Amino acid sequence: MRTVGLLAALVLILFPVLAHGQFETRIKDIATVQGTRGNYLFGYGLVVGLNGSGDTLRSAPFTQQSFRSLLDRMGVNIRNIDARTRNIAAVMVMAELPSSSSPGSRIDVSVASLGDATSLAGGSLLLTALEGADGEIYAAAQGPIAVSGFQAGGRNETVSQGIPTSGRIANGALIERASPAKFDQTESVVFELINPDFNTAVEVADVINVMAQKRFRNTLARELDNRRVLVRLPGQVPASRLIAEIGNIRVTPDVAARVVIDEKTGTIIVGRDVQITPVAVSHGSISIRVTETPLVSQPAPFSEGRTVRDSQTEVEVYQEGDKMGVIAGASLQSLVAGLNRMGLKPSGIIAVLQAIKTAGALQGELVVQ
Repeated sequence: MRTVGLLAALVLILFPVLAHGQFETRIKDIATVQGTRGNYLFGYGLVVGLNGSGDTLRSAPFTQQSFRSLLDRMGVNIRNIDARTRNIAAVMVMAELPSSSSPGSRIDVSVASLGDATSLAGGSLLLTALEGADGEIYAAAQGPIAVSGFQAGGRNETVSQGIPTSGRIANGALIERASPAKFDQTESVVFELINPDFNTAVEVADVINVMAQKRFRNTLARELDNRRVLVRLPGQVPASRLIAEIGNIRVTPDVAARVVIDEKTGTIIVGRDVQITPVAVSHGSISIRVTETPLVSQPAPFSEGRTVRDSQTEVEVYQEGDKMGVIAGASLQSLVAGLNRMGLKPSGIIAVLQAIKTAGALQGELVVQ
């Protein structure tokens, strides 16, 4: 089946649902609570216990400096000794501090090599402090690294799978400092839409007020702009419980009419509200085939001539898809059906949609990635 036909089949399956009933989703799926985002942490550390796959100390001077500083802290002086171990590697350690986290809880960390190490398999991360953008230390990471990739080979051939120079430590970091997010002293919460839209913000505020009227005999929500919805907290309900109740309320989000095109992969995504005003479309493709046939010219026997190599060139031109069709419709179904009747491939659909947008017949935003 052609890609266009498959696209049309998928749309025809989904479109009746969109046409006969509005799509509803939970507020927690389209909005986040302001102040509950995570915070990125990072740190510099050393991985030990590698089986000869670590950094070359001469090629990675920062690894050598860190190695010497580590041993100095332990009372071992190797400053005048040329260390040549390859069982150690310098790494960057990354993690995300969840909102409302407390000291003593654990989070996962990711580890990535900084030097010329070939693999981190079998290594263990030494105690590494993880700090945030404000320079404060929020967690400490340590433990054995799990690496999914591998690399093996000899002098003439190497086989590798995945990325052996990065790994992960499950529950590898202990939180030392609490997250700054606090809900026990707030008087209101703000819901932020993931996809900003004025209609969606108004709809979210309305459905929250419907719930509030039934429970508290009062309205609590109002839209601030196309992204934020402010909700006042009633005195008798804590913020966490109110956020959980609001998150489960179902709402019908409004989306902009948009067509997204990825020319590299031939992917085309058409929004349900995209409309096409009547327009005539003709799309044809020209294929040129050039064939070189080698020829050899032999001289006559006992002549003073010589063999000459030559070639014969043939050029063939093919033109396909010279159909003209009229595309018009107020729905996604009619748009895809019209393009599918013309027998266009994804590359042809991309060219047609761009030309329709230039002609002003595409009523929606065209995004080309």
